[in-house]
Amino acid sequence: MPIAKQQRTAMSIAELIGQLCMIGFEGTEVTPDLRAWMQEFRPGGIILFSRNLVDPVQIAHLTNDLQALAGDIPLLIGIDQEGGRVSRLPSGFTIFPPATTVAHSGSTELAYQAAAVTAKELRAVGINMNMAPVLDIHTNPSNPIIGDRAFGTEPEQVCLMGAATLAGLHDHRVLACGKHFPGHGDTSTDSHVELPVVHATRERLESVELKPFQYAIAHGLQAIMTAHVHYPDLDPINPATLSAMILTDILRQQMGFSGVILSDDLEMGAIVNHSTVGEAAVHSLQAGVDMLLVCKTRRLATDTIKAVSRAVESHVLDQSRLETSVARIASVKQQFVFPYHPIDIPSIPHTVGISAHRHVLAQIQGQFRTLT
Repeated sequence: MPIAKQQRTAMSIAELIGQLCMIGFEGTEVTPDLRAWMQEFRPGGIILFSRNLVDPVQIAHLTNDLQALAGDIPLLIGIDQEGGRVSRLPSGFTIFPPATTVAHSGSTELAYQAAAVTAKELRAVGINMNMAPVLDIHTNPSNPIIGDRAFGTEPEQVCLMGAATLAGLHDHRVLACGKHFPGHGDTSTDSHVELPVVHATRERLESVELKPFQYAIAHGLQAIMTAHVHYPDLDPINPATLSAMILTDILRQQMGFSGVILSDDLEMGAIVNHSTVGEAAVHSLQAGVDMLLVCKTRRLATDTIKAVSRAVESHVLDQSRLETSVARIASVKQQFVFPYHPIDIPSIPHTVGISAHRHVLAQIQGQFRTLT
């Protein structure tokens, strides 16, 4: 059943903290040690990578097993399935080209259809959240990380294609997560390696980078991933993930976003080269993040949970702060996860990789060849 208000207020501190965590793991099955870890810490979400995925049937068994450990509050199970080079799904699925190729079709309808197909196939194997669309604008040719992951170099194009992708995912009950706020398109540094710095003025950011996010919020975006990028004109000290000036003052108050703010992976170089993952987790919650992403190392996920617990015990974080974030997470789970039913394995071939889905892919590829 949904996480009612009275149920949230009755949750222990440990249960609240668990709901704020989305973790990754090694392997393709629920091992005894992963089972024990999940039963102890009860994370609110899991993120899957190529290392976890073999084929559609294996994925469905894996998500069923993960959900069976979640108890009364089902998991958000996420993936980075943008298309192109950021595609985690194995062969057997309909894999679309990168966002730039989709945008070159000039058709928001095809962008919608690509997202709808992706959502149907994700749901068919138990995945209910996609870390897409990329709402960054590719304005820096030296950018080592965004490139063809962006829909384009102009705000209007990214706005329209991003909103179409958002609608295609949401209409088929996959939670979209727009990224990377307030923009990763003008960097020349890979945040997986080190902390990028963007010396753009606030006026420039508001007229360019923020526009796709504002447009998506107006069209129903309910989850946003932060950028591990420092914008000195917005916050002279902290990168966006750790910045209340950016996440609370701008995103929440100025832009009116009421959904879930998800950190980018706290194991990335932009973070761990400057603090521990636990310190960053506490700092990001103070800044306004709702859900903490720790993508690979279970020891660091444990450190994150323990650091947040210590912060609550020492009154660095208030319990009410945790409850506010859990309420936001509960809201998106209500819309995209509840009521949870295990995946029916024999039904998978009726959805995954079917000819109608491959036809949408062929249309996009055909449009791209025609235009190039």
